[in-house]
Amino acid sequence: MTKIAVLKEVAPGETRVAASPETVKKFIGLGANVSVESGAGISASISDAEYTAVGATIGAAAAVVKDADIILGVQGPDPKALKGASKGAWIVAGLDPFGQRKRIDDYAAAGVEALAMEFMPRITRAQSMDILSSQSNLAGYKAVIDSAAAYGRAFPMMMTAAGTISAAKAFIMGVGVAGLQAIATARRLGAVVSATDVRSATKEQIESLGAKPIFVENVAGIEGEGAGGYATEMSEEYQKAQAELVSSHIAKQDIVITTALIPGRAAPRLISDAQIASMKPGSVIFDLAVAQGGNVEGSKADEVVVKHGVKIIGYSNTPAHLAADASALFARNLFNFLSAFWDKEAGKPVLPDEDEITAAIRLTKDGKVVNERLLG
Repeated sequence: MTKIAVLKEVAPGETRVAASPETVKKFIGLGANVSVESGAGISASISDAEYTAVGATIGAAAAVVKDADIILGVQGPDPKALKGASKGAWIVAGLDPFGQRKRIDDYAAAGVEALAMEFMPRITRAQSMDILSSQSNLAGYKAVIDSAAAYGRAFPMMMTAAGTISAAKAFIMGVGVAGLQAIATARRLGAVVSATDVRSATKEQIESLGAKPIFVENVAGIEGEGAGGYATEMSEEYQKAQAELVSSHIAKQDIVITTALIPGRAAPRLISDAQIASMKPGSVIFDLAVAQGGNVEGSKADEVVVKHGVKIIGYSNTPAHLAADASALFARNLFNFLSAFWDKEAGKPVLPDEDEITAAIRLTKDGKVVNERLLG
């Protein structure tokens, strides 16, 4: 019987857990044995008793890992914590392969097969397995909610006997999953919303959510669609034109949310100190890319920085601020992945070498790093 282990996350500030009672029950339904480290779900509002009620075994970390065939994580576990796992055990988690390359090498040396869920290809059949999308969706929502809390005024227009309050103006920079959710949330709260992106295909998406698209016209370099639907870096001419357009627009905004990330690279700088200075005092900027170096000059992870009277917010791990929902979605991503490859006869998931999902997410196998993105 395949043994699946769920460990308590140890990274600072990590409140999520990689399995929910719902997914534990489903794994057991497939024929697996599930062991959960005691206290693994506490910070995500899941008690040990809830795991026990659906058939999981609760224990200390060493007992949970012993003879485990699959180890689930939100972030990659310490290689030393894998002692006692089955030979060739799988680690299925968000592994930060570029930022934690030494840890990936250690996984290879330990003989485990590391599967990086953030490398999941953006193809139709993998949508339900995509941790970046599920977590970014919540991050975009949280960015707006916390910006609204930090903003000293109301979001919607209000007509009262004492006079009218104008609606807040919100500008979303980067229209991926997080940006689209930020647009939708800001609109629901009553803000006047505008948005921009380097990919021309996002114009219709912005308009469909009732926001105003802000785009550079007639400059080469707006076709910024990279592999897997991610944005690529733009031409110098385009970057200059975009900076000029954004500068004139940003000065009129009350709330700005930046979401731009390029996989494996530092976050692109979108907002300069001079642009911050052009904004009205009391305005708020939320930098969703702060953990990767930041889109905003002067932003600091997990600190509220005030520059020129403007509050700049950014969390190192935004989804962890919505631990219960983030865990539920993350856990479903992992289950959807493993169940899609589950071989009933073998009683375990089997990854075909030729499958494009396998090729994308497998980092290590047979004691070696095998992923082309890491070897290249």
